[in-house]
Amino acid sequence: MRLVVVSAGLSVPSSTRLLGDRLAAAVGRATPGETDVEVEVVELRDLAVEIAHNFTNGFAGKALSAAQEAVTAADGLIVVTPVFSASYSGLFKSFFDVLDKDALAGKPVLIAATGGTARHSLVLEHALRPLFAYLRAVVVPTGVYAASEDWGAEGLDGRIERAAGELAALMRGLSATKRQVRDEFEVVPFAQQLAALSPAERAGV
Repeated sequence: MRLVVVSAGLSVPSSTRLLGDRLAAAVGRATPGETDVEVEVVELRDLAVEIAHNFTNGFAGKALSAAQEAVTAADGLIVVTPVFSASYSGLFKSFFDVLDKDALAGKPVLIAATGGTARHSLVLEHALRPLFAYLRAVVVPTGVYAASEDWGAEGLDGRIERAAGELAALMRGLSATKRQVRDEFEVVPFAQQLAALSPAERAGV
C-alpha cells in the first residue's frame, strides 16, 4: 500500500513534519504482517515556487508534477498543516488548489494540524474536514491536532494510534477492492492466450 504524507511545515526541523512522521509510523504498526506500507513524504516548502508558477502559467514544474502524481496514485494520505490565522496555511491550500479536481475522490485521508495553543484545535473541523469533503475524499473520523504543550504529554499518542488505525483500515479495504477488480477484469494478451493452446487448437484459430 502506498501512503503519502503531505507536510506544510516551514521550519527545519518542523513539528508539522514530526507529526506526519509519527502518524505514518503508526499506520505501519496498524498493518503488521499483512502488507508493506510504502511511505513517501511531500514537503510543500520545497514546492512553493513551482506552486506559485503553476497559478500564473498553468503548468506544473517537474517536482510539483511528481508530487501531484504521488498524491493521485496513493492508497491513502496524511495531510498536516501548521495553523496560520486560525486556519490551514496558504501554502497548504495552494497545493490542493493546483491538484486535479478528481485526484482525491474516494481516497482515504487523515487530517492533522499543529499549533502553538490548544485554542486552535477546532481547525480540523471548521477548515480541514470541509476542504477534503469538498474534494470528495474519505476523511477518517479522528483528526489529530498537536499544540505545543501536547508533545510529550498524555493523550497525543492515543489520538495518533486511533487515527492511524482508522486510516489503515480504509486503505486495506481500498487495496483489497483494487486487487479484486484487477483479478476479475485482467486482460490476457492474445499472444499469451494463443501460446496456451494445444497445436491442434492453434491450427483451428
